[in-house]
Amino acid sequence: MKTGYLFDDIFLQHQPGEAHPESPQRLLAIDQAIRAMPFFPELIPLQSRRAALEELYLVHHKEYVDLAKRECAAGRSSLSTGDTDICPESYEVALNAAGSVLAAVDAVFSGTVSRAFCAVRPPGHHAGPGRGMGFCIFNNVALAARYAQKKYGAKRVLIADWDVHHGNGTQDVFYSDGSVLFFSTHLFPHYPGTGAATERGLGKAEGYIINRPFPHGAGNREIVGVFCDTLIPAAREFKPDFTLISAGFDSRKNDPFGGFQVDDNGFRELTRIMLAIAAVSGKGRLVSVLEGGYNLAGLAAAVCAHLQELHHGG
Repeated sequence: MKTGYLFDDIFLQHQPGEAHPESPQRLLAIDQAIRAMPFFPELIPLQSRRAALEELYLVHHKEYVDLAKRECAAGRSSLSTGDTDICPESYEVALNAAGSVLAAVDAVFSGTVSRAFCAVRPPGHHAGPGRGMGFCIFNNVALAARYAQKKYGAKRVLIADWDVHHGNGTQDVFYSDGSVLFFSTHLFPHYPGTGAATERGLGKAEGYIINRPFPHGAGNREIVGVFCDTLIPAAREFKPDFTLISAGFDSRKNDPFGGFQVDDNGFRELTRIMLAIAAVSGKGRLVSVLEGGYNLAGLAAAVCAHLQELHHGG
């Protein structure tokens, strides 16, 4: 079982502001910690690439893509669609973040690797078809799901999101779809204000949107527990042939924008669960994509625990 790792210096060029929590230092901390791990030489380096516009249009409206390009080029400090700070390079970086996740999908479906972790930024799970928000410009995991369906004929895709914030953009994309099972654990009430348990999908997607909100202080017992008690049986019934993780590590204890108490062992357990799900019906195919996480030391430690389990587990 080979594990891919994707990182590129281009992701450091997105500069939302000197004091902004979603800083390039996040990726530098992750990459430095991963390179110090004993298993690093065994990882398969994956090459980044730029997403084509036609690929972005699998999820995002052309009008929004044009707006994001225009507003970055104009030197605006933030997108007009929501609370996402930008710089002139942000559009190009976001294109590369999205395209790089698609490159990881290619690597998994071609058999180059069995699973992959993508250390990309800006994050994506708050971005909807027609807007960026919450530090996000393009929705990397939603694009990966649609790309896998279009290029590789994936019929059923699972997206699990353990970020402390609800992945409202991802939910919006698939809310009436039915071919994607979206499962989210998150702090509630909390930004962005969505993700109540009553939000279950519409039409053929009813029941395929599964939100499990928790109050402040939830930790391994609650988060790992609901992955075991709810996601495992749902996935057994859904039978995904491809699995994606919105891997947000702001659900780790001591995160300044969090409120959960998940520790590194918790992320190991969550990763084991996801690997087991992917193995049952999806030939082990799994791509994990970085979302949040703003305590640099905690982020690096949690990502290393996650990647170590991706590499050695399953």
